[in-house]
Amino acid sequence: MRIVVCVKEVLDPNAVNNYALAGKLTIGADGRTPEVAAVPRLINGYDEQAMEAALCIRDAGVDCRIVAVSIGADPKNVLKHCAALGADEIVAIAPGANDLDGNGLANILAAYVRNSGGADLILCGRQASDDDQGVVPILLAEKLGMPVAPLARAAAVSGKTLTVTRVTPDGDEVVEAQLPAVVTVSNEIGVPRFPSAKAKMAARKMVPVEMTPDALGLDASALKAEVVLTRQFVPTVQGNCEFLTGSPAEVVQQLLAKLRADKTL
Repeated sequence: MRIVVCVKEVLDPNAVNNYALAGKLTIGADGRTPEVAAVPRLINGYDEQAMEAALCIRDAGVDCRIVAVSIGADPKNVLKHCAALGADEIVAIAPGANDLDGNGLANILAAYVRNSGGADLILCGRQASDDDQGVVPILLAEKLGMPVAPLARAAAVSGKTLTVTRVTPDGDEVVEAQLPAVVTVSNEIGVPRFPSAKAKMAARKMVPVEMTPDALGLDASALKAEVVLTRQFVPTVQGNCEFLTGSPAEVVQQLLAKLRADKTL
């Protein structure tokens, strides 16, 4: 069984939030790109949980080969993290000068799957922490003609049958599909495992397979962005904090008085 896990390198969301709260997050002269040279980059949290889902399937006794693939200028650190976690193969696809949207990314990933021998199961994070769109996995499933089970908190494979426990506002929902299929993984799957020091050392020696859209047979029309980012801005963040002093009973009375004055109570 071949499992392809799609991963993305993103800016550390905690660091971005801290910069924004401190008023130090600015947008470049193009009006679209944050100036974030000091912000570290790491694997998208949901994609790391997609890797965890793949590893859980292997732990359950399924004989599988896990391939981690990423599109980006230099995603090697993210891919080596996947290798340390247990990926058997890592693939880096350089987009070149193309300004890709979700459709272009899905076209590249679909072309990779077709040109690399296919996939029995494709696992993706439910969305990326930098744009929060969550459209790439759905488009990828459509382009490959595969069923998609979104928002999974668990996934299991038995033969050619995939069983997914989905997170919904009304509680868990269990669905089944025949492989091949696409699954998007949510954070309810649990805390992803940490790689051991030995695994990290071994991952440093793993060389990613490097590919380009041209090598995958994609022309300019498949990479042309249909949704274009025109402007990005940092909203003004305001916060007012007032400390109440006195004994616990006095603080409670002060708080109740303020809430009544604000007509909150």
